[in-house]
This record gives sequence, C-alpha cells and structure tokens, in this order.
Amino acid sequence: MTKIILVRHGHVEGIDPPRFRGRTELPLTKIGMRQAQQTAQRIAAHWNPLSLYTSPMGRCVATGQAISELIGTRGQILEDLNDLNYGTWQGRSYEDVRAESPELFALWFASPHLVRFPRGDSLQDLVARAGDALRFVRDRHREETVVMVGHDSVNRALLLQLIEQPLAAYWRLEQSPCAISEIAITGARVCVHRINETGHLDGTR
Repeated sequence: MTKIILVRHGHVEGIDPPRFRGRTELPLTKIGMRQAQQTAQRIAAHWNPLSLYTSPMGRCVATGQAISELIGTRGQILEDLNDLNYGTWQGRSYEDVRAESPELFALWFASPHLVRFPRGDSLQDLVARAGDALRFVRDRHREETVVMVGHDSVNRALLLQLIEQPLAAYWRLEQSPCAISEIAITGARVCVHRINETGHLDGTR
C-alpha cells in the first residue's frame, strides 16, 4: 500500500484579500510558519513517512522543510506539484481582474474546466501534471508512506482524480493552508481517509 499524506503550504500574503498567486514567489508569513510547525508535529506523531516531495515554490519548500526536520527525511522537489500558471492574471487581485475581465473571471468560479488563463494554464494542464506526480509517487513508493506538499490548486486536482470527480467539481474541495488529506492506494483501489483536516492548527486557522 502507498499512503499519501497530502499537505497544502502554510499561510502567505495574498490569500485574504485574495490574489492569483500561482507562480509568484511568496514567503510564509509568521502564521504560515507556525502552521508548518504544527503540521510537522501532527505528521511526526501519527505517521511514519519515508519520503517527502514538494512543489518547487518556496512556500511549499519551507513547509516541507519544517516537516522533514521532524520526520528525519530530506525533502525533494517534484516539478509536477507546481501551482497553476495564471498567465497575465498572476499576482493581481481578484478585484482588479474582475473589473478588467468580468466574464472570464465569473466563468472561472462557475465552470473552471472551461477556462484557460490568458497566456497561462487550463485546469486540464494542471490535472495532467498532477496525474504525472501521482503516478511517479505510486510507482516509486509502493509500500511506503509519502508526504506531498503542494498548493490549493494542485491538491484539488490530485483529489479530483483520486475520488474520480469531474473538473467541474474543482471548487467543491476545500484546501486550507496546511490542511492534511490522507489517501491509501492498494493496487487499483483508492481510499481517501481524510480531506482538509485542520484540527492540528488550533489558534492559527
């Protein structure tokens, strides 16, 4: 059995009020650093991961570093865990984009599977990358527990595939900062044990 402990990175600026963060480098805030430490403690106390992979973005690497220090496993970069490329929307506030492109902005929240960001990704691009990451981890770690640290977007894309939901259901899966999801894969059988667990973040949610 491969067990995946899926984690979103800790809090960063641009979550509230919201921005299209994507490939913009943003450090963890003080809250985000505390969340990463609490998440590390939760994982170290309840699982025995042998490997850890993170998105190449610094916020994920920093969250992974906090975890790796407690579980004694060196983190590795997995490019396919990277965030959405929001193209010309990247780094801009929701308010700004809504004013400039009201129809496409509304479509993103109503039917995300129909959107390609200007000069950027579509959900189909993201799901293809997430699927490659999932296959890589499953094939390399068939009898191990593995931590994967990604983003709101890529974690949703992974979970959609694991529970066999359409891309239109993208917004139905909440992924809070430093939330934990747990997935067990045995052969062709997938069992999701928890999604978006945040109880370990008392005082920092």
